[in-house]
Amino acid sequence: MSSFDDMDAFEAASLSSRAMAARPMPYLDGLNPAQREAVENLDGPVLMLAGAGTGKTKALTARIVHLLNTGTARPNEILAVTFTNKAAREMKNRVGGMLGQAIEGVPWLGTFHSICVKLLRRHAELVDLKSNFTILDTDDQLRLLKQLVSAAGIDDKRWPARQLLGVIDDWKNRALTPDKVPAADAGAYNHKGVKLYAQYQTRLRDLNAVDFGDLLLHVVTIFQTHPDVLQQYQRWFRYIMVDEYQDTNVAQYLWLRLLAGGHKNICCVGDDDQSIYGWRGAEVGNILRFEKDFPGAKVIRLEQNYRSTPHILSAAAGVIRGNQGRLGKELWTETEDGEKVRLIGHWDGEEEARWIGEEVESMQRGTRGMRSYGLDEMAILVRASHQMRAFEDRFLTIGLPYRVIGGPRFYERLEIRDAMAYFRVVVSPDDDLAFERIVNTPKRGLGDKARQTIQTVARANGVSLVEGSRLAVDGAMIKGKGGAHLRELVENLRRWGRMAGDADLTHMELAEIILDESGYTGMWQNDKTPEAPGRLENLKELVNQLENFENLQGFLEHVSLVMDNESSDSEQKISIMTLHAAKGLEFPAVFLPGWEDGLFPSQRSMDETGLKGLEEERRLAYVGITRAEEVCTISFVANRRVFGQWQSALPSRFIDELPEDHVEVLTPPGLYGGGYGAAAPSGAQGAVKSNIEARVAAADGYNSPGWKRLQARAGERGMSQPKETRNSVIDLDAVSSFTVGDRVFHQKFGYGAVIGIEGDKLEIDFEKAGQKKVVARFISASDDVPF
Repeated sequence: MSSFDDMDAFEAASLSSRAMAARPMPYLDGLNPAQREAVENLDGPVLMLAGAGTGKTKALTARIVHLLNTGTARPNEILAVTFTNKAAREMKNRVGGMLGQAIEGVPWLGTFHSICVKLLRRHAELVDLKSNFTILDTDDQLRLLKQLVSAAGIDDKRWPARQLLGVIDDWKNRALTPDKVPAADAGAYNHKGVKLYAQYQTRLRDLNAVDFGDLLLHVVTIFQTHPDVLQQYQRWFRYIMVDEYQDTNVAQYLWLRLLAGGHKNICCVGDDDQSIYGWRGAEVGNILRFEKDFPGAKVIRLEQNYRSTPHILSAAAGVIRGNQGRLGKELWTETEDGEKVRLIGHWDGEEEARWIGEEVESMQRGTRGMRSYGLDEMAILVRASHQMRAFEDRFLTIGLPYRVIGGPRFYERLEIRDAMAYFRVVVSPDDDLAFERIVNTPKRGLGDKARQTIQTVARANGVSLVEGSRLAVDGAMIKGKGGAHLRELVENLRRWGRMAGDADLTHMELAEIILDESGYTGMWQNDKTPEAPGRLENLKELVNQLENFENLQGFLEHVSLVMDNESSDSEQKISIMTLHAAKGLEFPAVFLPGWEDGLFPSQRSMDETGLKGLEEERRLAYVGITRAEEVCTISFVANRRVFGQWQSALPSRFIDELPEDHVEVLTPPGLYGGGYGAAAPSGAQGAVKSNIEARVAAADGYNSPGWKRLQARAGERGMSQPKETRNSVIDLDAVSSFTVGDRVFHQKFGYGAVIGIEGDKLEIDFEKAGQKKVVARFISASDDVPF
């Protein structure tokens, strides 16, 4: 009876409706009141404002099941959109589990791009495409743009094609076709961006190809220019659900607004505090103005957290309160307090990496007064990828297994790209970019002149390069061995295309035939380089992957849409990744290094977008803290080497925003003055600029109000305090009075020997304290030590 407001409504309903409502609904069990409210409010616009770890996926999938179980909607009347294939798979699996059956009958559950591919293939002719269009990856887009830039006589070194690609991608994210680019953007790419954008779109249509941005842009264009098509889908999609709504860009926003314009039964799930993708077009304003876009919308806040401890949630809440542009919510949990958020300062990045490495090993052994943690339960989340090097170097040194999330991907390897180019030409003979890639791979004796002839003939006759090759060979314009090989390739492509429709031949067998008969497999078999065996193994793996798909086109579509980097390695490893890559993940123990102004928050982000950039950086800090379930450790350094240059650093302003009652200040072992050092900025080398001049003027990174309070509390526990302020920037031009091998003395660490010198900074192997880095002025020659 949960779908009826009261008993009178229940009794007035039809017999079938009452029977449906009386069916068992076990998927509602275990939902908290806010989750259940979100599931049962089916009609009209609903915003599920779901904080980190509040069970939004559980509520969203239960809502889909509730629509089906109560007979409110049929499977094909539900549109459920996610951002990643992983999220789509998880949603399908959860819905299937709740229903107790597979849900292949819910055809419109997937990512924005995968759903738009289906829509665009149905209506391709409305934007002058054929239904078997190709989806270009970044590599192919760049090659095409380089051709256009070269033809326009533009110096690619001064105005690189990659820059133009970024400009065009931004316009497509904003749903701007070439004729709609505003006058304010007319100066883009040396005032030639709009013209090249128009040429690029024309060339894509000639190739019967689209890029990722086109998938949404073309569908939005179809909906805007063909009301009958839009109305058809407005009738079909009676209930729309959107995950991660805070990450939508303008094109995605328009697409959803158009589809929901009829019935307005749209449920958006998101968290304005986790909008961290502004750099790729995401508009946090989409979620902030939801109630304005959909008058009468119901906003349901999911605030009970099932992931993190109260200390971690309070620390995250303290930081995010600094943002003005937010809807506001307070996360809470019923779990025990657990460990406070740990805060620690280090001398430099190498010391930070060394300490984290030792801490990871200690947590593995369970010697920190906590339970023992496996490596798979721990993660290091950095703001910038260049921070990873110090951890990789350290972990390699101590033999600590690690994985870097976001490394090279399988489908980006040379041999995989070549093989897929062959498959693409077979599926879509108009794909000139793919043909250009494989026409002389392996070598077929076709030089630049022969390939230029193919291009000329194809353009003169208005045909594809494959057809242009046939005409050139038939007309004896390309002779000799090159002509013979080219004729064989063209005939093979035709034959392989016909074989793709052979019911007695699997697409795995066809793929092997293509790679073998083209000579591509043989090329690597005859290659004597050390990489060749691995490339052959990768090709075998590629063919094996095909088994999961109905045909080659489905596989190519999958590769274009899915770029997951899933490791099959069963060995436990600690994960290293950027904060952006960590979105959606969670770990029992998380390390957040590099909390220094200029690095985090990013100076570049603040300089480029001002307050908007700072607020996105603060949301990134919130995301980082809430990835931790049990232990969260934040660290910063006084000096950091960035791209070969030493830079002084101030603690991140976000540290001062941490509520002190939920933070424990740690003292790293063996550093001068309790281990924090002092970080006074240098006019020549300081990384911090105008945005924090007021703090720089204080000339003491450890004099900020929040830091003083934390240090005072540390002092109450008997921890040593930082010494007086000193300029900590390494003077690389200084001439040290010490030499490698000198025996020296330090007031705290005792005797040791100099093993390295960098300006006025010494690396010393102390007899009792081990290896430390200390500024030379704190060191005495052992002969000068008074007894």
